[in-house]
Order: sequence, then structure tokens, then C-alpha cells
Amino acid sequence: MPPPDLISIVITTYNRSDALLAVLRGLAAQDDRGFEVVVADDGSTPAHQQAVQQAAQQLGLPVVHVWHPDVGFTASRVRNLGVSAAQGNYILLMDGDCVPEVDFVRRHRQLREVGCFVNGSRVLLSAALAAEVLAGRAQVHGQTASFWLARWWAQDANKLTALLRLPDGAWRKKPGFRWRGIRSCNMGVWRTDFEAVNGFDESFVGWGHEDADFVLRLHNFGVLRKNGFCATEVYHLWHPASSRSEELANADRVRQRQQTLQFKADIGYLECRQQGDVLVNRWR
Repeated sequence: MPPPDLISIVITTYNRSDALLAVLRGLAAQDDRGFEVVVADDGSTPAHQQAVQQAAQQLGLPVVHVWHPDVGFTASRVRNLGVSAAQGNYILLMDGDCVPEVDFVRRHRQLREVGCFVNGSRVLLSAALAAEVLAGRAQVHGQTASFWLARWWAQDANKLTALLRLPDGAWRKKPGFRWRGIRSCNMGVWRTDFEAVNGFDESFVGWGHEDADFVLRLHNFGVLRKNGFCATEVYHLWHPASSRSEELANADRVRQRQQTLQFKADIGYLECRQQGDVLVNRWR
């Protein structure tokens, strides 16, 4: 049986083992160790899988690895698969190119609240600083204020909010649905709420706005958005933009759903659990 207060961190990845290793190093340095790591792999190669397994074992970080065949960009499905393999009653969603600060889990634990989900934020790193991190020449978690002031001055970081730690309070809650600032690369949600809305909608194809649809359906279900900025920032490693050929069509679908009270995904968490092309490994 899992611990009663276990947090499950579900991280999406696809063939970027260098970025994911930086994320795992940040998680291995957490000051709250009451979590498990689930790597939700969108069809990466065996070489990527082996690199992640070796890193997890070297870091002493138990990892559940969930993989399905590569059929294109299917972030919704792989997140659902990750949650299906998770054991915690609270889920932290992350991307495999977003490095957490050492108090990331602890701050999310402090902000979580029944009836709410936490929408975290991110600090964008330059291509130069990201390259240093990926090559192992720099580390961004656990750094001093002077490090970040220098990096911000050099335009290697777009903001300094990761230096601030503001307390919890009613001011963090945002009624209504707002599209701006939705970040599934840093989001905390109760498992019961995730299951109630049937997770992410797998009928969204390609990059774009499946996270906005998820947040809209949480709103329709009555879950309040809670802002996690100046508490739960992650450091986003620069990479070239993904193809956005489906973005406009996906955005139009979200706008159409704004006119409804739909809260369950058409094809989501329940459906993904019924499919058999999934491999699950537990690395310890």
C-alpha cells in the first residue's frame, strides 16, 4: 500500500534524455521526499529509456516508466497513462524539460487544497544556459540569489520570480475560466478531480491547448484555479518550437466547449486504461 499522503509526479518525455536527467537531478534534491516519480514516455527510443533508467538508479530515485508506441504527439494520452500507473492521491504534472527547485514538492504540498487545482508557473531559460545545463556544466536548482541576478542581467532567465516565496491565501484563487497562463508543465490536481473529468481529452491531436481544455473542464466541474506563482516555479530548458499545425483547430475546440458545461473528456483516462499497447517498468 502506498503512503496515505503520497504525491505522484507524472513527467512527460520524448527522446530528450539529457533534459529529463536534469529534471530527475532536481527531484533527487527535493527537501520533501514524500513522492513517487512516473515517467510518461510518448514512444521514445530504447536508447532514451536506457539513459533514464541508468540515471534514476545512479540518483537513487525510484521511477515508474510508462511507455506506448510512437504515433506522433499524443501528450493527452501519455499523461493519462502516467496517472493510471501512479499511486498517489495528489498528482503533480510536469514536462521533461522543466527543472524543479529543491522545495518544489514541499511548496505544492503546502498550496494544495480540496476543491482547487494549482496552476504553477515557469522561468524561461536562454538557449545558452539550457545548453550548459544539458551538458552538465551548470545546475539551476539550489542556486543562490546572486546566481540568478547575474543570469537575469545576462538575459539567461526571463524573470526572478523563483527567488520569491509568497504565502498561501485567498488571493491565489481565481474564479472563472481564464485561458492565459495555463501550464500543464507545472500543475497540481487531486486524483479524484482528475478522474471525475476523465483526465485529458485524447481527441485533441497534435500540439496545443489540450491543457486549456483540461482546465476548462475542471472549472465546469467546480474546481477552482489556484495560482502557484512565487512558490512553485520550474526552470524551462530552451528548445526549438514544436510543430503547431493543429493549434488553431485545437483552440477552436476549446472555444466551442466554453459555450457548454461539458466536464468529461470524450476520450480520456478511462478509455486509455482499456488499451493494451502499454509497457510499464519499475526502476529502483
